[in-house]
Amino acid sequence: MTMQTSTPQKVNSPKLKTYHANGPQTGDNISRQTLFWLLLTNIAVLSPLFDKTTPWTLGICAICLLWRMGIYVGKVAKPPRYLVTSLAVGAAITLALVSGEIGLLNALVNLLILGYALKYIEMRSVRDVRAVVIVGYFLIALTFIDHQSMLNTVHLMGVTIINTCVLVTLYQSKHNWQHTAWISAKLLLQSLPLALLLFLVLPRFAPLWLVPNMKEAQTGLSETLAVGDISKLTRSSALAFRVSFTDASPIQAELYWRALVLEDYDGQTWRQDTGIKQIQKDAFFFPPSRPTPARQFTPLTQQETNNPQPVYHYQVIAEPSHQSWLYGLDVAYSQDDKVVNLPDYRLYALRNVDQRMGYNASSWPKAKMDLTLSAKQRQINLKLPADSNPRTLKLATEFKAKYPEPKQRLWAMMGYFNHEPFFYTLTPPPIGRQQIDDFLFENKAGFCAHYASAFIFLARATGLPARMVTGYQGGEYNPQADYLSVYQYMAHAWAEVWLENEGWVRFDPTAMVAPNRIEQGFDAEFSPEQSYLQESPFSSLRFKTMPWLNELRQRFASLDYYWSLWVLGFNQERQNKVLSGILGDVTKTKVAVFMSVCISLIGLYIAYSVGLFRFKREQDPISAKYQRICQRLSKFGINRPAHLGPNAFAEQLIDTHQQQSPEFCREFDTLTQSYVALKYQQLADRDYQAALKRFNAAARALNWRLFGPSKQLK
Repeated sequence: MTMQTSTPQKVNSPKLKTYHANGPQTGDNISRQTLFWLLLTNIAVLSPLFDKTTPWTLGICAICLLWRMGIYVGKVAKPPRYLVTSLAVGAAITLALVSGEIGLLNALVNLLILGYALKYIEMRSVRDVRAVVIVGYFLIALTFIDHQSMLNTVHLMGVTIINTCVLVTLYQSKHNWQHTAWISAKLLLQSLPLALLLFLVLPRFAPLWLVPNMKEAQTGLSETLAVGDISKLTRSSALAFRVSFTDASPIQAELYWRALVLEDYDGQTWRQDTGIKQIQKDAFFFPPSRPTPARQFTPLTQQETNNPQPVYHYQVIAEPSHQSWLYGLDVAYSQDDKVVNLPDYRLYALRNVDQRMGYNASSWPKAKMDLTLSAKQRQINLKLPADSNPRTLKLATEFKAKYPEPKQRLWAMMGYFNHEPFFYTLTPPPIGRQQIDDFLFENKAGFCAHYASAFIFLARATGLPARMVTGYQGGEYNPQADYLSVYQYMAHAWAEVWLENEGWVRFDPTAMVAPNRIEQGFDAEFSPEQSYLQESPFSSLRFKTMPWLNELRQRFASLDYYWSLWVLGFNQERQNKVLSGILGDVTKTKVAVFMSVCISLIGLYIAYSVGLFRFKREQDPISAKYQRICQRLSKFGINRPAHLGPNAFAEQLIDTHQQQSPEFCREFDTLTQSYVALKYQQLADRDYQAALKRFNAAARALNWRLFGPSKQLK
């Protein structure tokens, strides 16, 4: 065995690539480890934006990814610049032409994604890598703005770590992937205190601008309703909103969540009246005023009736629907600045609900709606399409003749659905142009929209103003966090009829045909596998029939609910409450001092963690392991002189102990050779990893041999 007797020195050859203290310079070759992390980053960053990409954008991204994988395995060369430039110009022109269809903001997002993909495929230097990473951070932030659920936030934190790993490999390319991931995660953790401080202290300003239309697909109910629309929603397991009540909550049969009022019927489709649509359009600049229903119940009135009127206070967290209507129980009223109270007793958001939105509301179930009805409103809600449904008109005439008193007549109509052989189904048979006639006298099978439409038509035909109300009925209770979840499949339609001295009164003919649907919920009437689970094979709602899995599902849902409540719902009021608990009286001076102290502490910690305040320079991990083994040898009487290099010390030790401890000498020789290679030789990445693996294995073996009270080498 030949050993070096002198301490090796670092060799600086002009032919060898060197790493400077400030990292790789522009023009350096990109390491394979960096290319590997870039492959992962490209997939991780773009995958959450799949729903934003157009088909041609997705196709170009896939081509770029496949081409980069070919470059990574050495099968193809980098594309010429003119090809990349041509693709970029062509894609930009195409997006400009279709921006009117997909929306300006969607077009800009696609342009950024294309720029990211094309830069990714043509990068040639470290500077290009940095540009790709920076654009990746922009795309991550864009995804977070659009999807702020807890699960998505955790996912994006993982994507951020992967994106940061690319930067880490530019400066530490010889470490394994576990070390790279740890350094990236450590950098992210060090940034969290500053992020939390800014989240706590920065004021909650309303947006100063309106973003361009994203042209998102609307979710849930719409301002028009054909008889089959709600039955389509029953195949959706998507969450619509969640509700937590301050005190007691209503029973299942009273959970009618009002969303839309439809008054215009042309014989085929129900629509909102043009008047209320104009009020909605002008609500941002001219919010309508509607008095709170609490005015109907003064303390004196309640004492006279000796019957305190119930009131429900609750908070709603609405899921993104890209629509403006909100949800509330009758009669709902909200004092939130971002919510207006419409004249038809609905809640309406000033901006489309493009992100999760929380708001507070109160409901007075015994309050009356519109005790007086204007001539225009009466005309709107009595209008019937001309020359339609003659058989239904004849039936209405019979009801009016037999029951002249309005309320008695309405309940007789309700009883008609109970006595006749009507059937409640999600898949009703088709109906012709005379919808109501076909439903009442031919098919006698339908969904809630069929029953509500027929009831309203009958009421109007007898001279009673009536209208359609759509929303949701019911809710799934989560005992883990004490809130209700309302899903799209719970969409429902019912009727409201105006009565003298009572105002608008709710009538739900569905309750006469399928009472279990109203009293016990949707699942009591329909099989989930034939409705909302039919097109959702991976929905977590499939676990509802398995107790322990359902409990686990609700626990995860509770975590996401608390995230929405405490983080996304951290408004100005809660911010002031938290700051008051920390600072007492909140003043600008106290906030400035608090921020200065926190930022100083964070800066000191980061400075210490990077070694700025360490007067005694710490050894790198490789040297520390080697020195630790040399120190443990001293208890066996083997001391390394300070002037003796690693190879000379190993040669001396092996000559002395080869006969009595051959295994120990072999392991120490492996340790020394690996240590010298790692510290003093210019190794390629693959050779560096192999030498590091041999060094760590030899260090573990020697530590085990030198462990214990024995004074003899093993």
